[in-house]
Amino acid sequence: MVENMKKVVKFGGSSLASAEQFRKVGEIIRSDKSRRYVVPSAPGKRYDGDTKVTDLLYQCYELAEQEKDFSEVLEQIAARYQEIIDGLELKLSLQEEFAKIAENFKQKAGKEYAASRGEYLNGIVMADYLGFSFIDAASVIVFHKDGSLNTERTRKVLSARLVDEGYVVIPGFYGAQSDGTVRTFSRGGSDITGSIVAQAVHADIYENWTDVSGFLIADPRIIPDPEGIDYITYKELRELSYMGASVLHEDAIFPVRKEGIPINIRNTNRPEDKGTMIVESTCHRPKYTITGIAGKKGFVSITVDKDMMNSEIGFGRRVLEVFEREGISFEHMPSGIDTMTVFVHEDGFAQKEQRILAGLHRVVNPDTIELENDLALIAVVGRGMRATRGTAGRIFSALAHARINVKMIDQGSSELNIIIGVKNEDFEAAVKAIYDIFVTVQL
Repeated sequence: MVENMKKVVKFGGSSLASAEQFRKVGEIIRSDKSRRYVVPSAPGKRYDGDTKVTDLLYQCYELAEQEKDFSEVLEQIAARYQEIIDGLELKLSLQEEFAKIAENFKQKAGKEYAASRGEYLNGIVMADYLGFSFIDAASVIVFHKDGSLNTERTRKVLSARLVDEGYVVIPGFYGAQSDGTVRTFSRGGSDITGSIVAQAVHADIYENWTDVSGFLIADPRIIPDPEGIDYITYKELRELSYMGASVLHEDAIFPVRKEGIPINIRNTNRPEDKGTMIVESTCHRPKYTITGIAGKKGFVSITVDKDMMNSEIGFGRRVLEVFEREGISFEHMPSGIDTMTVFVHEDGFAQKEQRILAGLHRVVNPDTIELENDLALIAVVGRGMRATRGTAGRIFSALAHARINVKMIDQGSSELNIIIGVKNEDFEAAVKAIYDIFVTVQL
C-alpha cells in the first residue's frame, strides 16, 4: 500500500440497508487505511418488496404537509435505524435527532430537508460505528438559491474543513444554501457528493461501492451473465450512460474528471472483485473491439424530404428551431442530400406532433414529411473501434443474419460510438446479435 494514499469511498443504499451490510462495509473500510473519507447513502431495501428509507421520508413529509399524523411512519423509520444500531451493538441514540426532525416536519422545513435525513442519520450511525469524525454535508456542500451547486464555494469550504481531518464521514445527496436551507441533488446524488469530496481532497481514487461488480458489456436482463468491463474511459461511459447504462450518476463524472481522479466501481458483497476502473485515458487494451452496448426504446423519427435541400442555406437550423420552440430536444439527426431525419423521444413528441408538423411546413415547405414510431436506439461504444476496420460492417452482418431491419446507423466523428436504430420489437434481439458477434465468438 502506497504511503499517504487517499481514497474516498461512497457506499450505496443497498450496501447499508442492514446491520449485516454495515459490517461488510466496516470490514472493507478497515482493511485499507487509505480509505479515509466515507460517503454513505440512506438505507436501501433489505429485501424485495421492502421500502427505501428515502421513500419513507417522502411519505412521512407528505403527511406532515397535509397536516396529518405522521408519527407512525416516522416511528417506522426510527425502527429501521434502531435495528441497525442494535445489530451493530452500538450505544448510540438517535432519539433527539428524531425529535428535531418531527419538529422541523411540523414547521414545513421542505421536501428536500425531509429527503436528506436518510443520509444524515446514516452518516451519524456510520461515524459512530467506525470511530470517524462526522461532518454534516449541509455545512460543506454549498448550493445556490436556484438549487444548483456552488462549485467554487463548495471546493473552498470543503478543502478547508478537511485539511486537518484524519478519517471522516460526510453524508451524501445533500447540502445547503448559505441561509441554511437544505438542498438535495437528484436521486442517486450521493455519487456526486463522493466525487466532490474526492476533488476537494485531491484523492488518488474514488471508490464507489454498490451491489454490482462494475459495468457490464450489456444489460444482464437481455444477455445472461454478460462479460464485465475492466477499464472504461469517461467518454465511453458518457455515451453508455446517456443510452441507459446506469451504475453511476452521470453528474458524478465531472468533478473527478477535472482532477484526473479515477473512479473504481466495486461490489460490497464481492469485495474481492476488482470492478471497473473509470479513467480519463488508458493504455490498457480493451479485451474486445467494443467496450459496451446500451440502448433505449421509445423513439420516433421525423423525416423531412425536399429536393435540393442541401443548397438551402439554414435549412437544418430552421428545422431544429421548430423542435426548440416546442421544447423538444433531438437525439440524432442523420441526413442525406434531399432528406433530413430527426430522432426524438416519443413521449415528449406525441402531444405536440401536429404543431411541429405544421411548423415544419411553414418554415421549410417540404415535399413530404414521414413519421415512424416505436423505434429503439442502440449505442455500440468502444475506444477499440478506432483501430479496427469493418466494425460497422460486422454490425450490419450480425443484424442481417438475425433478420433485423436497420432503420438508421450513425457513427460519431470520434469513431467512439455507432448508433443503430431498429424497431422496438427487435431491440433485445439486436443487442444479443451485436454482443454475440463481438464478444461470444471470441470467448
